Amino acid sequence: MSEPAPEPTIGFQDLSLSESMMSALEHAGYVEPTPVQAGLIPHALKGIDVLGQARTGTGKTAAFSIPILELIEPHHDPRGPQALVLVPTRELAVQVREEIIKLSHGRKVNVVAVYGGKPIREQMEKLKRGVHVVVGTPGRVLDHMGRGTLVFDGLRIVVLDEADRMLDIGFRPDIEKILRKCPQSRQTLLLSATVAPPVERLAKRYMREPTILNFSPSDVSVETIDQYYFTVAPDRKMELLIRLLKQENPRQSIVFCRTKRGTDKVQRNLAKRMQGVDCIHGDLQQKARDRVMASFREGNVQHLIATDVVGRGIDVSNISHIINYDIPAFCDDYVHRVGRTGRMGREGVAYTFVTPEEGPELTRIEMRIDRLLKRGEMEGFEAVAKPIATAEQMAAMVDPGSADGAPPPPKPPVPLMGRGGRPPRRIRRAL
Repeated sequence: MSEPAPEPTIGFQDLSLSESMMSALEHAGYVEPTPVQAGLIPHALKGIDVLGQARTGTGKTAAFSIPILELIEPHHDPRGPQALVLVPTRELAVQVREEIIKLSHGRKVNVVAVYGGKPIREQMEKLKRGVHVVVGTPGRVLDHMGRGTLVFDGLRIVVLDEADRMLDIGFRPDIEKILRKCPQSRQTLLLSATVAPPVERLAKRYMREPTILNFSPSDVSVETIDQYYFTVAPDRKMELLIRLLKQENPRQSIVFCRTKRGTDKVQRNLAKRMQGVDCIHGDLQQKARDRVMASFREGNVQHLIATDVVGRGIDVSNISHIINYDIPAFCDDYVHRVGRTGRMGREGVAYTFVTPEEGPELTRIEMRIDRLLKRGEMEGFEAVAKPIATAEQMAAMVDPGSADGAPPPPKPPVPLMGRGGRPPRRIRRAL
């Protein structure tokens, strides 16, 4: 059963929430529900399974946190959790835990985040002291289940947040093992930016006639985000990045790189020229990742260089600029990277650096978002470094004649051919 997402014409007072929840919402500064919250909360409060399609930055964490807090029983024996939230990354686990704690203001609710990179014994001690809600990554949740420190006898609600991302990075077997150990009478809420076939299969197998709510517009690009591209040679990217950041002076920016090594290199080079630069990727120890994200949220880090480890689920409202230093390998990664800015209706801008050979990748992104990126221009910047002339070339400039009295003819370029024997328009433009 599929239902359209309602317009945000109602207030929290119209959602049949408890007095303590209304007080917590006021304390958190939440004035009115977002469309995701207005659509999902009433169904979740009825105990209905919901498959919700919504991007990050739309208020979906609160959309499932509010029903969890309304449906669990704080005075119930907390030795086993009543709610489980599965997330793809450590950073998102911390963020979701903080949101649930914020919304539990005035209630005695124990929320524990379990994820890799932190000592498991510390998490075991917290679980033994009693827990109402567990937020965790699938691998660490399975680890606790195997040790007997997580039992789901009293589990009432399971949330799969960023389900498509969890499947993308190979968590499907772990998720299925966990769901098979959960009570069949549980309620399941599945939130995903895209409902690809793997997500559909997971929903059909482990959900009970879910209500489907789609909060994503048909245009997957974010309308409040201006999107540009620069054609630039690989060895000129750093100079372009420095010029762009100085010109734009963003409140906060994320610069995305494809590799961990590339992230480190960009961070080192940029930190020599600018203040407030740090980086985050999967090879950093968890303490370092926590420190970097805390500094970024507090505004002490202005420019965060990152791999796609923060491409999803990190809600930092002050980000004004996204720069794709490396064009993403997959079109959906572009959508999620760019979605770090322009959140909750704010304006934002995104720039993508495209080498001359990457024209086809840019075309695929534009087809995915059904929108042409605007060509960026940087006055006085040479996108391709001028080659240094050799001694022979210098001599040729003085005496252009060759041994036989005529210069050699230039080699014609070899374009990538499209239909009709001509290069596709995008490749012509990128070249």
